[in-house]
Amino acid sequence: MSKGLSLWFAVSSVVLMIATAVSISHYAWLAVLLAVVTLANIGFGFVVKARMGRRQSGNSTN
Repeated sequence: MSKGLSLWFAVSSVVLMIATAVSISHYAWLAVLLAVVTLANIGFGFVVKARMGRRQSGNSTN
């Protein structure tokens, strides 16, 4: 995964976690929604990393 894409996932995940923490004291439903979105963002980052790694390792063997 490129450094820019890694930075994007890291920063967006931290921003979503901060938004989740702030929303806990205001709206419970919003906190739950943001927590789900945060987990999905982190999971999607791992999926992208795995797919890019598989694609790079597949090209090096040919």
